Order: sequence, then C-alpha cells, then structure tokens
Amino acid sequence: MTQKIALVTGASRGLGAAIALELAARGWHVVAVARTVGGLEDLDDRLRALALPGAGGLTLAPMDVTHDDAMRHLCRSIHDRWGRLDLWVHPAVHVAPLAPAGSLDQKDWEKSIATNVRATGMLIPMVEPLLRASATGTALFLDDARAGQPFFGAYGASKAAQIALARSWQAETQRIGPRVRIATPAPMPTATRGRFFPGEDRGPLAEPATEAARILAGL
Repeated sequence: MTQKIALVTGASRGLGAAIALELAARGWHVVAVARTVGGLEDLDDRLRALALPGAGGLTLAPMDVTHDDAMRHLCRSIHDRWGRLDLWVHPAVHVAPLAPAGSLDQKDWEKSIATNVRATGMLIPMVEPLLRASATGTALFLDDARAGQPFFGAYGASKAAQIALARSWQAETQRIGPRVRIATPAPMPTATRGRFFPGEDRGPLAEPATEAARILAGL
C-alpha cells in the first residue's frame, strides 16, 4: 500500500503538533512546517519515543508560511518526491494580543493579515494541484469562531477572513475536488488559549491529542 502523505503547516505546538503526531503514529509521512526548529525537533523526539511499529515518518521543514518562495520550493519538492498530497492541515496562525479595536497595534495587525489571510491565499493555489493528484486529497482548516468578540479584533477578523476563503474554496471544489473540511476544535490548554485566558482553570479543557484523534476521525 502506498504511504499517505500529509502537509501540516503550523506543526510545532498545540493542535498542529498533535495532529502531526497522530498522523505519523498512524503510518502517514508528515511534512511538518513551523518557524521554530526546536518545536519541530521536539515533535520528532516525541514520535521516536512512541516507538510504534508501523509508524510513519516526519520531514521537518523549518520555514515561515508567509515566505512565498520558501512555500513554492516546498510544494515543488513534495511534487518531485511524492507527486501528490493526501492531506493538508493548516493550523498556522498569528495570535495578536487582545486589545480594543481602537487600540490595535499596527505591527500585530499587519502580521495577523500576513499569516492568517495572505499566506492562506497564497498556499491554496500552491497546494491544490498536489491534493488533486490524490484520489482522496483533503484540506483541513480549523475555526475557533472568535469573530466579533470583544478585544479579539485582530485575531478574530483575520481568522474569520481565512475561514471565509476556505469556505469559498470548499464550495468551488465540492464536485471536482479536492475535499475541503472545516473543523471547530474544543477548547484546549494550548499556549494560544493561555494568552487569551491566562487565569482559566485548565482542568475541564480537552487535551490536544484527544482533539486531534477526534478531528481526524471525522475526515
């Protein structure tokens, strides 16, 4: 059986890392993209520590999704090596600090747009041909529905724009592929949520590994 190939953009921490690890544990080969080398190396260490028979592998790709040429080179390398992608998971996101809309930091605003919106719009045309080359090519986006909430202006607006783009792609490709899926994760004790709710009781929150398994089962 041909090994399944996945691209996870934003794989060094939180749900992205959990999804990458879950896929690799199931025998997939995962191309793991993130800006932090240490986070990717930790992901690789975690997979090796599992020592699972039949586990897949990781290709660590320390790069920034906002760098167009790097992303083009990566997609070309995936094409040259495997000729396709069976799954693209895109949890990469810039999390701007909470602030009133009238006090947005312009650098954070611009970085939110660059990472959450522009990079997504650049990646879809690069990744789509790779997904179409697979009989089961699927793209997965993650929506946490923060749009319009107080103090979530930069994050909520840019994330909502990303999901709107994904929904348009989903409608356009419903008959011709690739499949586009949008999942809403349960609240998890991630670093991102910790920035939003620093004093929150984390006991009731879902573990990223549990959410990763649940979301992938839905695919």
